Amino acid sequence: MIEILDPTDLPRARATGALVADILQTLKGRSAVGTNLLDIDRWAQDMIREAGAQSCYVDYAPSFGRGPFGHYICTSVNDAVLHGLPHDYALAEGDLLSLDLAVSLGGIVADSAVSFVVGGAAPPEDAAMIAATEEALRAGIAAAGPGTRLGDVSAAIGSVLTAAGYPINTEFGGHGVGSTMHQDPHVPNTGRPGRGYRLRPGLLLALEPWVMADTARLVTDPDGWTLRSATGCRTAHSEHTIAITDDGAEIMTLPTQGRP
Repeated sequence: MIEILDPTDLPRARATGALVADILQTLKGRSAVGTNLLDIDRWAQDMIREAGAQSCYVDYAPSFGRGPFGHYICTSVNDAVLHGLPHDYALAEGDLLSLDLAVSLGGIVADSAVSFVVGGAAPPEDAAMIAATEEALRAGIAAAGPGTRLGDVSAAIGSVLTAAGYPINTEFGGHGVGSTMHQDPHVPNTGRPGRGYRLRPGLLLALEPWVMADTARLVTDPDGWTLRSATGCRTAHSEHTIAITDDGAEIMTLPTQGRP
Protein backbone atom coordinates (compact mmCIF):
# COMPACT_ATOMS: atom_id res chain seq x y z
CA MET A 1 0.00 0.00 0.00
CA ILE A 2 1.16 3.52 -0.81
CA GLU A 3 -0.13 5.98 1.77
CA ILE A 4 -0.69 9.63 0.85
CA LEU A 5 -0.93 12.08 3.74
CA ASP A 6 -3.19 15.11 3.88
CA PRO A 7 -1.38 18.50 4.03
CA THR A 8 -2.74 18.91 7.56
CA ASP A 9 -0.65 15.86 8.58
CA LEU A 10 2.68 17.51 7.70
CA PRO A 11 3.14 19.32 11.05
CA ARG A 12 2.91 15.96 12.82
CA ALA A 13 5.38 14.46 10.36
CA ARG A 14 7.79 17.34 11.07
CA ALA A 15 7.42 16.77 14.82
CA THR A 16 8.20 13.07 14.47
CA GLY A 17 11.13 13.80 12.19
CA ALA A 18 12.58 16.37 14.58
CA LEU A 19 12.31 13.89 17.45
CA VAL A 20 14.16 11.21 15.48
CA ALA A 21 16.86 13.68 14.42
CA ASP A 22 17.28 15.06 17.95
CA ILE A 23 17.62 11.56 19.43
CA LEU A 24 20.21 10.57 16.81
CA GLN A 25 22.16 13.78 17.40
CA THR A 26 22.16 13.14 21.16
CA LEU A 27 23.22 9.52 20.76
CA LYS A 28 26.00 10.46 18.35
CA GLY A 29 27.30 12.91 20.95
CA ARG A 30 27.25 10.24 23.67
CA SER A 31 28.88 7.52 21.55
CA ALA A 32 32.46 7.57 22.78
CA VAL A 33 35.24 5.05 23.28
CA GLY A 34 33.97 2.59 25.90
CA THR A 35 30.26 3.25 25.30
CA ASN A 36 28.31 0.01 25.25
CA LEU A 37 25.82 -0.61 22.43
CA LEU A 38 23.28 -1.68 25.05
CA ASP A 39 23.63 1.74 26.72
CA ILE A 40 22.88 3.42 23.38
CA ASP A 41 19.78 1.24 23.09
CA ARG A 42 18.70 2.13 26.65
CA TRP A 43 19.21 5.84 26.04
CA ALA A 44 17.11 5.62 22.88
CA GLN A 45 14.38 3.84 24.80
CA ASP A 46 14.37 6.52 27.51
CA MET A 47 14.17 9.42 25.04
CA ILE A 48 11.42 7.78 22.98
CA ARG A 49 9.33 7.15 26.09
CA GLU A 50 9.94 10.63 27.52
CA ALA A 51 8.60 12.11 24.27
CA GLY A 52 5.43 10.00 24.45
CA ALA A 53 6.42 8.27 21.23
CA GLN A 54 6.56 4.61 20.22
CA SER A 55 9.43 2.52 18.91
CA CYS A 56 8.99 1.01 15.45
CA TYR A 57 11.57 -1.67 16.19
CA VAL A 58 10.75 -3.45 19.45
CA ASP A 59 7.91 -5.56 18.05
CA TYR A 60 9.12 -5.51 14.44
CA ALA A 61 9.08 -9.04 13.04
CA PRO A 62 9.37 -9.10 9.21
CA SER A 63 9.94 -12.23 7.18
CA PHE A 64 13.66 -11.54 6.68
CA GLY A 65 14.54 -11.21 10.39
CA ARG A 66 14.46 -13.47 13.40
CA GLY A 67 11.94 -11.36 15.21
CA PRO A 68 10.73 -9.60 17.07
CA PHE A 69 13.72 -7.23 16.95
CA GLY A 70 13.37 -6.47 20.66
CA HIS A 71 15.45 -3.26 20.75
CA TYR A 72 14.93 0.47 20.15
CA ILE A 73 17.66 1.34 17.66
CA CYS A 74 19.89 -0.37 15.10
CA THR A 75 23.59 -0.18 16.00
CA SER A 76 25.81 -1.37 13.13
CA VAL A 77 29.59 -1.41 13.73
CA ASN A 78 32.37 -1.54 11.10
CA ASP A 79 31.45 -4.34 8.66
CA ALA A 80 27.82 -4.36 9.86
CA VAL A 81 25.68 -2.03 7.75
CA LEU A 82 21.96 -2.69 8.37
CA HIS A 83 19.72 -3.94 11.18
CA GLY A 84 22.58 -4.10 13.67
CA LEU A 85 21.16 -5.75 16.78
CA PRO A 86 22.42 -4.00 19.94
CA HIS A 87 24.53 -6.34 22.05
CA ASP A 88 27.15 -6.28 24.80
CA TYR A 89 29.96 -4.52 22.95
CA ALA A 90 32.01 -1.50 24.10
CA LEU A 91 32.94 0.86 21.27
CA ALA A 92 36.64 1.13 20.48
CA GLU A 93 38.56 4.05 19.02
CA GLY A 94 38.17 4.03 15.23
CA ASP A 95 34.96 2.00 15.13
CA LEU A 96 32.66 3.07 12.31
CA LEU A 97 29.18 3.20 13.83
CA SER A 98 25.85 3.54 12.03
CA LEU A 99 22.76 4.41 14.06
CA ASP A 100 19.35 3.85 12.44
CA LEU A 101 16.19 4.97 14.23
CA ALA A 102 12.48 4.84 13.37
CA VAL A 103 9.83 6.26 15.72
CA SER A 104 6.10 6.88 15.62
CA LEU A 105 4.68 10.04 17.20
CA GLY A 106 1.12 11.23 16.79
CA GLY A 107 0.43 8.35 14.43
CA ILE A 108 3.15 9.23 11.91
CA VAL A 109 6.54 7.55 11.47
CA ALA A 110 9.92 9.05 10.64
CA ASP A 111 13.12 7.10 9.91
CA SER A 112 16.72 8.32 9.75
CA ALA A 113 20.30 7.04 9.97
CA VAL A 114 23.79 8.48 10.47
CA SER A 115 27.30 7.02 10.24
CA PHE A 116 30.42 8.31 11.99
CA VAL A 117 33.77 7.21 13.36
CA VAL A 118 34.14 6.92 17.15
CA GLY A 119 36.90 8.60 19.09
CA GLY A 120 38.49 11.00 16.66
CA ALA A 121 38.91 11.94 13.03
CA ALA A 122 37.78 9.40 10.46
CA PRO A 123 40.46 7.77 8.29
CA PRO A 124 40.31 9.14 4.72
CA GLU A 125 38.71 6.01 3.29
CA ASP A 126 35.97 6.03 5.94
CA ALA A 127 35.39 9.76 5.56
CA ALA A 128 35.06 9.33 1.79
CA MET A 129 32.59 6.47 2.14
CA ILE A 130 30.40 8.33 4.64
CA ALA A 131 30.54 11.45 2.47
CA ALA A 132 29.47 9.45 -0.59
CA THR A 133 26.32 8.21 1.15
CA GLU A 134 25.54 11.73 2.35
CA GLU A 135 26.08 13.19 -1.13
CA ALA A 136 23.92 10.45 -2.66
CA LEU A 137 21.20 11.25 -0.13
CA ARG A 138 21.29 14.93 -1.09
CA ALA A 139 21.11 13.98 -4.77
CA GLY A 140 18.10 11.75 -4.19
CA ILE A 141 16.31 14.47 -2.27
CA ALA A 142 17.09 17.04 -4.96
CA ALA A 143 15.63 14.72 -7.62
CA ALA A 144 12.38 14.15 -5.73
CA GLY A 145 9.27 16.23 -6.30
CA PRO A 146 5.68 16.11 -7.58
CA GLY A 147 5.54 14.31 -10.90
CA THR A 148 9.06 12.89 -10.57
CA ARG A 149 9.39 9.19 -11.27
CA LEU A 150 10.78 6.93 -8.59
CA GLY A 151 13.48 5.85 -11.03
CA ASP A 152 14.72 9.44 -11.20
CA VAL A 153 15.35 9.40 -7.44
CA SER A 154 17.04 5.99 -7.52
CA ALA A 155 19.17 6.99 -10.51
CA ALA A 156 20.33 10.16 -8.76
CA ILE A 157 21.39 8.17 -5.70
CA GLY A 158 23.04 5.43 -7.73
CA SER A 159 24.98 7.80 -9.98
CA VAL A 160 26.75 9.31 -6.96
CA LEU A 161 27.57 5.95 -5.38
CA THR A 162 28.79 4.47 -8.65
CA ALA A 163 30.92 7.51 -9.46
CA ALA A 164 32.53 7.16 -6.03
CA GLY A 165 33.43 3.56 -6.90
CA TYR A 166 31.12 1.64 -4.57
CA PRO A 167 29.17 -1.51 -5.55
CA ILE A 168 25.41 -1.18 -4.98
CA ASN A 169 23.20 -3.79 -3.34
CA THR A 170 19.51 -3.59 -4.34
CA GLU A 171 18.06 -6.06 -1.81
CA PHE A 172 17.52 -3.28 0.72
CA GLY A 173 16.92 0.40 0.08
CA GLY A 174 14.56 3.22 0.84
CA HIS A 175 10.84 2.87 1.32
CA GLY A 176 7.58 4.63 1.93
CA VAL A 177 6.57 5.58 5.47
CA GLY A 178 3.42 6.99 7.00
CA SER A 179 1.31 5.45 9.71
CA THR A 180 3.69 2.46 9.65
CA MET A 181 7.45 2.13 9.19
CA HIS A 182 7.86 0.09 5.99
CA GLN A 183 5.44 0.76 3.15
CA ASP A 184 5.48 0.78 -0.61
CA PRO A 185 7.11 2.01 -2.72
CA HIS A 186 10.54 0.38 -2.43
CA VAL A 187 13.27 2.88 -3.37
CA PRO A 188 16.35 1.06 -4.72
CA ASN A 189 19.70 2.81 -4.47
CA THR A 190 20.11 2.66 -8.24
CA GLY A 191 17.61 2.82 -11.08
CA ARG A 192 16.64 4.13 -14.50
CA PRO A 193 15.37 7.69 -14.97
CA GLY A 194 11.81 8.11 -16.14
CA ARG A 195 10.68 4.73 -14.79
CA GLY A 196 8.47 3.71 -11.90
CA TYR A 197 5.86 5.27 -9.67
CA ARG A 198 5.09 8.97 -10.17
CA LEU A 199 5.58 10.85 -6.90
CA ARG A 200 2.63 12.79 -5.45
CA PRO A 201 2.32 15.49 -2.78
CA GLY A 202 1.67 13.89 0.60
CA LEU A 203 3.96 10.91 0.01
CA LEU A 204 6.57 10.28 2.71
CA LEU A 205 9.74 8.49 1.63
CA ALA A 206 12.70 7.27 3.67
CA LEU A 207 15.71 7.52 1.34
CA GLU A 208 18.72 5.56 2.58
CA PRO A 209 21.90 5.24 0.53
CA TRP A 210 24.24 2.64 2.07
CA VAL A 211 27.38 1.03 0.76
CA MET A 212 30.07 -1.49 1.55
CA ALA A 213 33.63 -0.60 0.56
CA ASP A 214 34.38 -3.46 -1.83
CA THR A 215 31.34 -5.72 -2.23
CA ALA A 216 27.61 -5.71 -2.87
CA ARG A 217 27.04 -9.01 -1.09
CA LEU A 218 25.57 -9.26 2.41
CA VAL A 219 25.78 -11.98 5.02
CA THR A 220 23.53 -12.36 8.06
CA ASP A 221 24.81 -12.82 11.62
CA PRO A 222 23.69 -15.77 13.74
CA ASP A 223 21.41 -13.29 15.58
CA GLY A 224 19.20 -13.40 12.48
CA TRP A 225 19.21 -9.62 12.08
CA THR A 226 22.58 -7.97 11.67
CA LEU A 227 23.63 -7.65 8.01
CA ARG A 228 27.36 -7.46 7.27
CA SER A 229 29.59 -7.11 4.25
CA ALA A 230 30.52 -10.52 2.89
CA THR A 231 34.19 -9.56 2.73
CA GLY A 232 34.45 -7.95 6.17
CA CYS A 233 34.97 -4.50 4.66
CA ARG A 234 33.75 -1.30 6.32
CA THR A 235 30.33 0.17 5.56
CA ALA A 236 28.33 3.42 5.79
CA HIS A 237 24.64 4.39 5.82
CA SER A 238 22.81 7.74 5.62
CA GLU A 239 19.04 8.27 5.70
CA HIS A 240 16.40 11.00 5.81
CA THR A 241 12.62 10.93 5.70
CA ILE A 242 11.25 13.42 3.17
CA ALA A 243 7.77 14.61 2.27
CA ILE A 244 6.79 15.27 -1.33
CA THR A 245 5.14 18.69 -1.42
CA ASP A 246 3.63 20.86 -4.13
CA ASP A 247 6.99 22.61 -4.47
CA GLY A 248 9.45 19.71 -4.26
CA ALA A 249 10.67 17.68 -1.30
CA GLU A 250 10.98 18.70 2.35
CA ILE A 251 13.30 16.94 4.78
CA MET A 252 11.34 15.84 7.86
CA THR A 253 14.27 14.48 9.88
CA LEU A 254 16.07 17.72 10.68
CA PRO A 255 17.11 18.40 14.29
CA THR A 256 15.17 21.05 16.15
CA GLN A 257 18.08 23.49 16.10
CA GLY A 258 18.63 22.99 12.39
CA ARG A 259 15.10 23.84 11.27
CA PRO A 260 14.29 27.09 9.43
